[in-house]
Amino acid sequence: MPEPSLAALLRVGLNDLGGLNADPVLTQKLLDYLALLGRWNRTYNLTAVRDPAEMITRHLLDSLSVLPWVPGQRLLDAGTGAGLPGVPLALARPDLDVTLLDSSGKKVRFLSHVRRELGLQNAHPVQARLEDYDPSNGFDAIISRALAGLASFAGAVRHLAGTARLLAMKGRYPASELDELPDWVSVRAVEKLDVPGLQEDRHLVIMSVNP
Repeated sequence: MPEPSLAALLRVGLNDLGGLNADPVLTQKLLDYLALLGRWNRTYNLTAVRDPAEMITRHLLDSLSVLPWVPGQRLLDAGTGAGLPGVPLALARPDLDVTLLDSSGKKVRFLSHVRRELGLQNAHPVQARLEDYDPSNGFDAIISRALAGLASFAGAVRHLAGTARLLAMKGRYPASELDELPDWVSVRAVEKLDVPGLQEDRHLVIMSVNP
């Protein structure tokens, strides 16, 4: 798909999300990120999605669909991979300080390149295992798009949670996973996400860790 068509697809999607206007600067930054992802993906296999138009829907718009539920000023993207959803969220909210955590060196190198190329000063790539990560400051929210089950996610970030909201991005309504949560986790809400152009279920599970 030619670049103007990609830009038009992204602009329509941003407008359809409701909380975002298709600001030309934001649109171009998101497309620049997508171009970097496509270029590095050929060598480093960062994502199985390779079609640029599909990347707009499945990566950019899917990531940005959670914006209304991201609280505060400090966000940890746990197991960020290629920077999803953390990079799109950092681009859309310059006031949000986003830590992009992953144990893979090649992915963190890619994210460091993205930070330099896009001038993304509010995104901070960190290479570490989630279970071993011990930052000096806490977070207002911890988000995951790639970690498997809700109980596994909550267990992996329990030492980091404090008063943070845990935001788990899921596909279908995760009824069985919700039933398997330990009693030290409270489910605050399960929001249905509307991702423009995506004919699949998406949900956001909002949790907290009981003191």
